[in-house]
Amino acid sequence: MLGNENSPIAVLGVGNVLLSDEGFGVRVVQHLMKWYDFDPQIRLIDGGTLGWDLLNFLQGVEKLIVVDAIDAKAVPGTFFVLKNEEVKKYFKRKVSGHEAGIQEVLAWFDIMGKPINEITVVGVQPQSLDTGLRLTPLIEKIVPKAVDAVLNQLSQWGVKAIKRTEPRELGIWEIS
Repeated sequence: MLGNENSPIAVLGVGNVLLSDEGFGVRVVQHLMKWYDFDPQIRLIDGGTLGWDLLNFLQGVEKLIVVDAIDAKAVPGTFFVLKNEEVKKYFKRKVSGHEAGIQEVLAWFDIMGKPINEITVVGVQPQSLDTGLRLTPLIEKIVPKAVDAVLNQLSQWGVKAIKRTEPRELGIWEIS
């Protein structure tokens, strides 16, 4: 995680980076971590395939953007921005097991009387889920569009994105 762990606003990238396009959400969040600072600070979370462990990272979040690969049986590269009620339909179109964990985590917050009030999902129909550390070229081209969609939603929530002149080092998990 990067940013303010107590911020009520979070951007969560989920997916398995070992399965090429399934790692789309994580790669988008890594791009945001590498190239942007935010005012006020928000939570940027590389959620990978954490499932229930996301409870620890999402405590106190009121507004959430989830970035992920979505299996909508659409043409590969189809781009999605889903909000609030549309998000419930999203969870019925799972690509892999991590989404069940997100659905359960969000349901837990609802049951505990601490619902996340606003949820936006930014996603893409993957081209490949084959083993591989890199996104396919088609899906790689969608990353800037996803970054713009995230920045637009954050702007609507009053968060200013500040483009860095030098990239932040992300360590061993960064794939260039």
